Amino acid sequence: MPRAVREQQMLDAAVRIFGRRGYRAASMDEIAELAGVSKPLVYLYLNSKEELFGACVRREAAALVDAVREGVGAASGERADRQLWGGLRAFFAHTAERPDGWAVLHGQARTQGEPFAAEVAAMRAEVLAFVTSLIVAAAREAHGDPLLPEREVAGLARALVGAAESLADWANADASVSGKEAAATLMRFAWAGLGGLLEGRGWDPA
Repeated sequence: MPRAVREQQMLDAAVRIFGRRGYRAASMDEIAELAGVSKPLVYLYLNSKEELFGACVRREAAALVDAVREGVGAASGERADRQLWGGLRAFFAHTAERPDGWAVLHGQARTQGEPFAAEVAAMRAEVLAFVTSLIVAAAREAHGDPLLPEREVAGLARALVGAAESLADWANADASVSGKEAAATLMRFAWAGLGGLLEGRGWDPA
């Protein structure tokens, strides 16, 4: 089997074990067994448990960012709210499809110190910059001011990203909550506001 394919098998197994058992409790024996290889082969390819975990974090972070970018890109040329909707749909679909990967990123890597926390911080910063650009575009259009400072909406973007992370945990913990429902919940809250929702004014994806 080609090395690249074998490595992906090992990473698939490692993400599953790390995501479900946690970094500390996960063992290389379990990972090797799930991957269908010997433990020495895992060490030969990925050197150590730390390097294996780092490779998992980098792969899952890149996959998540790519999914969000593709979701927004699919609505390229449409209004900012439609692009944000596309990004949120993609984010929640991805975290639902790869719950172990999300657990590695949001539950494990951030608590294991450097360099893992830095990897997740870099991914989050990239998503945050992306979301900020969408909200800035919408705000400038709404205000009729193409020079509206980014700082005016930077806090809103941070609040939105933090809420998305929390809702992803909720959706993955409750099988009755779909990714689309989580995305719609956040979109209504973000675009219509709590006041609008209480008054019966929401945001409709249609």
